[in-house]
Amino acid sequence: MASTAVPAQPDRSTKTLAARLFWPLLDRIDQGLIAGRLEVRLPDGHHRVLGGRGEGPVVTVDLRRWRALARLALNGSVGWYQAWEAGEWDADDPVQLFDLFMRNRTALGDTARAQGLVRLWRWLSHRMRDNDRAGARRNILAHYDLGNDFYAAWLDPTMTYSSALFDGDVSQSLESAQRRKVDAILDRVALSPGETMLEIGCGWGFLSRTAAERGLAVTALTLSPAQKAHSDAASAHLPAPPNVALTDYRDATGSFDGIASVEMVEAVGQRHWGDYLDAVARLLRPGGRAAIQYIAIADDIFDPYAASQDFIQRYIFPGGMLLSESRFRAMAEARGLSWTNPLHFGPDYAETLKHWREAFDRAVAEKRLPAGFDARFIRLWRYYLMYCEGGFCSGGITVAHVTLVRSALPD
Repeated sequence: MASTAVPAQPDRSTKTLAARLFWPLLDRIDQGLIAGRLEVRLPDGHHRVLGGRGEGPVVTVDLRRWRALARLALNGSVGWYQAWEAGEWDADDPVQLFDLFMRNRTALGDTARAQGLVRLWRWLSHRMRDNDRAGARRNILAHYDLGNDFYAAWLDPTMTYSSALFDGDVSQSLESAQRRKVDAILDRVALSPGETMLEIGCGWGFLSRTAAERGLAVTALTLSPAQKAHSDAASAHLPAPPNVALTDYRDATGSFDGIASVEMVEAVGQRHWGDYLDAVARLLRPGGRAAIQYIAIADDIFDPYAASQDFIQRYIFPGGMLLSESRFRAMAEARGLSWTNPLHFGPDYAETLKHWREAFDRAVAEKRLPAGFDARFIRLWRYYLMYCEGGFCSGGITVAHVTLVRSALPD
């Protein structure tokens, strides 16, 4: 923890009525910050230091209106974003602030989560965005059909919208780390030229194109017409391009020697984890391998996370749900899919998000975003990238590879 001077605490006798009203909430945050320190400039001109008892991020927050704390107490991460958008608070480093709160997730408990009827309403709102067949298509279009030109303005040339694999070398380019990730996934599938591979959730098609370049016969699934159009155009030069189908994974047919799926399962929602794994088991030949890249939230906060609707689910990925690794693994193994060779690389996602955030800011400064994205949307997207980066920095959210091997049929 950085060694900086700690501002003196305010004299309680000088607090305003609003300050006295919100002091208990500040006390709870103080008690919950066992790692790192939060230095708060309060709306009445006082300063208060929260935490400071252990190593961790040191962040300064300018709390401009007490209403920001009310939003946080009642509406959790959704309210905290709304307060930021309204200009009610700012921080010297929002990424470190999100890291600080997630790092102290267990000790903070429900201090910064939606409460009571608001929590129930948020949960119901999330359930109404369920990923049944109609809902999945609607939810995917809400995020990915912002337009290929929008994503091309700040993604790397591979148009890969998932964590790269830096493998300890952050000096390499993002494009190089994305290629490393794709090679790692395909190496896990371990197929030879001429064998068949299914990609569930193909994005803009870089992985499926790379697999086709290795000589595999590739079928790729997406629900986004914009992504299919890009993938088809980018692979048209290949002798045997991937067959990109606008097909829900539940409706896919056939038998494949291997399956790849990168950050797709987070989009299906907890209610449909079983459907997803059923599809993998049904579509994968006996003895075949499925290489999965997934994002998981720490099991110690999964239940409260799943019981409400957070900022990401409300504003960015409708219907989404990060995995509970233990629950998902148990469901996979119950379907005859052995869980082998897991690799966690959460810090690499933080590095990926840093690259995206810097590229996004350059695109905004250079006016390279397509027309139609107003200042409010740009602020939302920047907040989203910072929010996610902080989560991965904290260790409370991780990204991983695992190989699921389908049990071979008895002789």
